[in-house]
Amino acid sequence: MDNITGNVWTFGDNIDTDLIIAARYLNSSDPQHLAKYVMEDADPSFAKKVKKGDIIVAGENFGCGSSREHAPIALKAAGISAIIAPTFARIFYRNSFNMGLPIFELKEASEIKETDSVTIKLDDGEIVNNTTNKTYKFTPIPPFMQELLTTGGLMEFAKKEAKENN
Repeated sequence: MDNITGNVWTFGDNIDTDLIIAARYLNSSDPQHLAKYVMEDADPSFAKKVKKGDIIVAGENFGCGSSREHAPIALKAAGISAIIAPTFARIFYRNSFNMGLPIFELKEASEIKETDSVTIKLDDGEIVNNTTNKTYKFTPIPPFMQELLTTGGLMEFAKKEAKENN
């Protein structure tokens, strides 16, 4: 997987799946529909401001709450290329990889500020804050999870496996 570089949007601790995509929008699973309302209850103008390739840096326990996979789908469809936080809710962690949205555990995430630019160097296991020139080591992603990201998520991985085994 290539390096990921983007501008940062920050959110605090315990951002739950209802803040990521409110239940009132779950009448559709269309990614583009969901993207229009992503993070609306945390920042009403976020969906209009976010740009393709941007990165979210959040506090502890990002993605807590319900197990809906709509949350990582909405973030990815809105253009978010990665999420960095000290910890993630376990079901959100798995759903993100299943949907092909890279997430990185970094205990020093709070040192990265909104509007900073960061580069995530996957092969080196590093996150570089291009604004402050500080480098951080992130918690390594297990090989199978890396493969899910490389193929674009669980569905694409399964299609690839089925094709290879036929």
